Parts: sequence; structure tokens; C-alpha cells
Amino acid sequence: MSAPRLLLCASASGGGKTTMTCALLQTLADRKVNPVAFKCGPDYIDPMFHSKVIGAKSRNLDLFFLGEDRTRSLLEENSAGSGLALIEGVMGYYDGIAMSQQASAYHLAKATATPAVLVVDGRGSALTLSAVIHGLKTFRPDSGIRGVLLNRVSPMLYPRLKECIEAETGVTVYGFLPGLPDCALESRHLGLVTADEVAGLKEKLKKLAAQAERTIDLDGLLALASSAPDLNAGPMALPEPVEGEPVVAVAKDKAFCFYYADGLALLEKLGARLVEFSPLEDQALPEGTCGLYLGGGYPELLAEELSRNAAMRAAIRDAVAGGLPTVAECGGFLYLHERLEDADGTDWPMAGVIPGRAWNTGKLGRFGYVTLTARTGGLLCGAGEGLPAHEFHYWDSSNPGDSFRAQKPLSNRGWDCGIHTPTLYAGFPHFHFCARPEMARNFVAAARRRQEASL
Repeated sequence: MSAPRLLLCASASGGGKTTMTCALLQTLADRKVNPVAFKCGPDYIDPMFHSKVIGAKSRNLDLFFLGEDRTRSLLEENSAGSGLALIEGVMGYYDGIAMSQQASAYHLAKATATPAVLVVDGRGSALTLSAVIHGLKTFRPDSGIRGVLLNRVSPMLYPRLKECIEAETGVTVYGFLPGLPDCALESRHLGLVTADEVAGLKEKLKKLAAQAERTIDLDGLLALASSAPDLNAGPMALPEPVEGEPVVAVAKDKAFCFYYADGLALLEKLGARLVEFSPLEDQALPEGTCGLYLGGGYPELLAEELSRNAAMRAAIRDAVAGGLPTVAECGGFLYLHERLEDADGTDWPMAGVIPGRAWNTGKLGRFGYVTLTARTGGLLCGAGEGLPAHEFHYWDSSNPGDSFRAQKPLSNRGWDCGIHTPTLYAGFPHFHFCARPEMARNFVAAARRRQEASL
């Protein structure tokens, strides 16, 4: 399938990838190009931003979770019908797991044959920019770097920089954005976006898009994107779907918003009927619930509001204790505790499924990619089976579980985590159902068995 595509990358975090990505997405949307956005890596925030504020379909492409074949399949599937797929890289272009290039933006560009466009912060540099670009382009012979976009440079200096960079490196410069302090996008807590904040963000994006129309060669970038070869990936191989369309209740509100859209879609492909509900606002689980998915998010910032909804806490406690098949990742795991400390240090009663309390450590503890190996068989997999996962949390638990052994890749560091029973997975690690489709089917099949038992 033809899938015009580009990957925006940089030499390090903070170089302007997100600002440039959003400027281009908004401009392409305004042009009715129908862009689709992707984020390299496990980040939930940028895809929410792309979809909530810009309105562009957005998905994650994560080579650690998915491997190369599934990554290409999801890129092809989600790009169908779009005019351009714009992939935002992560960290520095070659920065992957540990000190390797594994699962880096470079690895993704190479695995998907996607032209890479380097976003370079031009403040305070001149000829040195050419050295940086030349070094990044030639660090690997197959770097895939096909273009440059300059960020935070003046209109007066830009023509000279462009001429110099193209002469010194042979890489085409496709335009620039000047410094636009009133359009900064760095500070955002997007799981808690309010209507007023969205309006303000949309105004910033309109300004960025108008600037991009003036100073970026969009037609040139579209031509570069169209030079990408066909993907010809084909769909992922999936297990047989489950019959009966069992209802899986998915917590979706300001407290619970971290889900991989492709993972949710996979549950539906495998036979589940997903019904969203709000632990903040609703008084009971959706009618006919046969499975429960409590994703990550910000329950620690909304602990008081969650606690005050005693009816929902009781409903979830009784359902999970009664054997309702349940997946609770990170924020969902915190919610299942007896007590949860909020950001101000106050403890609040939670669902009470997991004995113990969770509190703010003030720092990131266990974080990053891990491979989980199940010590005990349960809802998702059998004993000894492994699955890729990711941890990122400032809160810790007096009862983190020990049903899995988490091992960091390319490292000797590991730890115990997770609670795994025939009807429950609960723990800090997040995972992507598309990484192990059979794991997703196990969850849906458990919901089907619950459905049959209630008939």
C-alpha cells in the first residue's frame, strides 16, 4: 500500500520536534490533506495531544513492544486513506534502549523505510549547524536523513543558513520556524485538558500553521513523503475472535486516559464490545459488564474526587472481588488500593481490592522498558511466558506484587511486580495488547466465560 510518510527527528530532546510536528499537522489538516500522526515509543501524551487538540488520528509505533513486522502492519493499517503519515521521533535520533540504537527513531525510520527530516535548533549557531547535520547524517551510512527543518532562527539569517547547510552537507533544507514564544507547547498536562485550555492551544496551533505556510516548503515535504516505498506489510496475524461480544468496561475520563488505541481496537477485533464509563462520574459499571479495563492516567491528582464516588468504588470492589476479569495498569492499579495519597499528601480511600496504600515518592523510581516473565499463570498468560512492558510512575505501593519478574533490557537490573490471578492483572507496568495478541484474546475469552456464566 502506498503510504506517503515522514519522520521528524532531532539530535536531542528539546530541539523542537513536538512544535514542528504540531505545526505541520495543523497545516496539513487545514489543507485537507487528512494527515495521520504517529509517536515513536511508548508515550501516551503526544498522541492524545495530536488527536484531542488537532483532531488528527494518532497512534504509537513502538519497536520494543511490537517488533518490526507488527510495527509495519500498524503503520500501514492506520495510514490507509490518509494523505500523509507524520511520525514524531523520540529523544535524539539514534537514542534507543540503554546506549544502543534499538527501538530508536533511527531504528523506526529504517524498519519502515521512512524518510527522516532533522529538526535543528538554530539558535546561537552558524557553520556549526552544518557540522552537526553532517555528523548525524553520516553517523550511520543508512541514516535515512533526507531533509532539515530549522527551528528558532530569524528570517534574516535563514537564507544564508540554508545555502551553507545544503552546500556543506548535501541535505535539502525545507524551511524554518522563527522563535515564537507565545506558541510554546512545552507545558501541558493533556489528560486534564479543559475546554478553555483546548481553545488556547488551538489558537497557538493556528498561529504555528500560518507561520509554517509562510516559511516551510510544504509541497517539497509532501513530495519527499511520496518518495517513500510502498509498505506491503499486510495485516497482523491474529487469533480467532471470541463469540458473543462480551462487554468490556473501559474507564475513560480525566483520571484514566492512558490507552493505546491500537490495543483497544485489537480487543474489539477479538470479539469484545468496549463500553466506556467514568469512575469519577458514574455510579455503577455499564450494564452487562463481563470484563474491566482500568488504564493508566492521573488518579493520584484526582484522588479526592474518586474517593467521594463511594458507589463506584464499592461497585468495582465487589465486581473484582467477585471474579470479574480485570486488567489494571499503573493508574488503574493505584485505584484498586485501599488508600491512595494525593499530590498534597492526603490519603483517600480507594476501591479496596488490593491491601495496602500508594504514596508519592517525589521521584521516578522503576521506569523504562522491561520484559515481564510470569511466575504464576493467570488472566493474561501462563507461567514462564513473557511480555514487553513499560513503567513510568512517581507513586509507589506497599503491595507492588510479585507475580512477574521485570527485567530491563540490556541491563542486569530487575525487580518483582504485578498481581496475576485467573481473573486479575494489576501492576505498575503498562503493556500494549498488540505486542501479544494471544494475551488480548485470553482477556476477552475470560470475559466471554463470565458472560456465559451469567446467562
